[in-house]
Amino acid sequence: MASLPFIFFLSFFIISTTLTSAGVAAATIKLSLSPFPHPSSSHPYQILNNLVTSSVARAHHLKHPKAKADNTTSSLLRASLFPHSYGGYTVSLKFGTPPQTLPFIMDTGSSLSWFPCTSRYLCSQCAFPNVDPAKIPTFAPKLSSSKKLVGCRNPKCSWLFGPDVASRCQDCEPTSENCTQTCPPYLIQYGLGSTAGLLLVENLVFPQKTFQDFLVGCSILSNRQPAGIAGFGRSAESLPSQLGLKKFSYCLVSRRFDDTGVSSNIMLETGSGSGDAKTPGLSYTPFYRNQVASNPNFKEFYYVTLRKILVGDKHVKVPYSYLVPGSDGNGGTIVDSGSTFTFMERPVFEVVSKEFEKQMGNYRRAREIENISGLAPCFNISGYTSIKFPELSFQFKGGAKMALPLVNYFSFVGDDKVACLMIVSDNVVGQGSHGGPAIILGSFQQQNYYIEFDMANNRFGWAERRCA
Repeated sequence: MASLPFIFFLSFFIISTTLTSAGVAAATIKLSLSPFPHPSSSHPYQILNNLVTSSVARAHHLKHPKAKADNTTSSLLRASLFPHSYGGYTVSLKFGTPPQTLPFIMDTGSSLSWFPCTSRYLCSQCAFPNVDPAKIPTFAPKLSSSKKLVGCRNPKCSWLFGPDVASRCQDCEPTSENCTQTCPPYLIQYGLGSTAGLLLVENLVFPQKTFQDFLVGCSILSNRQPAGIAGFGRSAESLPSQLGLKKFSYCLVSRRFDDTGVSSNIMLETGSGSGDAKTPGLSYTPFYRNQVASNPNFKEFYYVTLRKILVGDKHVKVPYSYLVPGSDGNGGTIVDSGSTFTFMERPVFEVVSKEFEKQMGNYRRAREIENISGLAPCFNISGYTSIKFPELSFQFKGGAKMALPLVNYFSFVGDDKVACLMIVSDNVVGQGSHGGPAIILGSFQQQNYYIEFDMANNRFGWAERRCA
């Protein structure tokens, strides 16, 4: 999840804690997701401006991450997703022996899962609505008999720190087989937020199955992170990778930036094979592996190949270099549940927004609302008994088309007199210093879609649904 636009420098506290796991069977798991609360504000425009800022900061982070078939029987695991006003969706997971239940923000744009850990957990700028920073649920290692600190020479330590991490194990003799030095502390940036802590292996518990030796972060310090993160990216440390998921799917309930008790489900399908059968009613496009070594972290993102963007029946001319990653790895489109609004690089956003302006030329621009909300273009539609909005569609490789419902890309802002395009950009023109994915498909645009990440068959699927 994202937080405030500044660099968060952490002086890390090494804490002493006595912090010990086996096979993975075919199974499917179902979880619940929910959106997370936003910083308190007396004005709805400020809430929107905060979400716009968070989405752009999140985009900057994703674009510049820090270096870091058979028919085997499958099983489904299920959990609930809850939406929150600050733009994210949380899922409850159980860790430890006996299990401790904690909320986690579901994030397909990062891979490490972590929880607020120990009674010493400190979270700065975490006074969100309905969140008391002093009462954030934390994991208590001393209450779990299955906890274990990750050693510096444990292969799982290298998932986060790379194969040369052994060179940082200064307290280990080169020939020692029983080194007790722990894996180095981690520090992770999420655009506007950050977290730091130590790595554990712990039991991840579902009603149908327990996964032993699951790598998870025990965070002691965070900024603007009032809940842990469940990392659903593509790296080795991610939840899908560690659980050996064939696929996972979710359906995000529509929300209007307020906390609600309505939830939907996330489904996790485990097992060693899936065949190639498609889910009935879904459209699919292949995932694209961005293997360019300019930034190895791009490999953890879920890239899809976007061929066309249509506004109404007009195919807007997006430069090809933004639609497909080039030899430097920059460009292309990723799917990210941790971003609220879809982000487009300035050259992409300009051709899309100008086409909306052209086709909605009968409506006056609401410049004042644009300035205070951070959204644009916004149109004053007061006095009109009927309003015509052009359809926004994305066409992907293979011909599959996502024609967004109007509520997924335009919204009333403040009152019923102004409607704004709910897609964001920044003021940087061109990829130059920017780089990374050019388009980031955020959760607002995914609302009321059944979304499927089929890793076994390397494809992304979707279909419109009423998710609640």
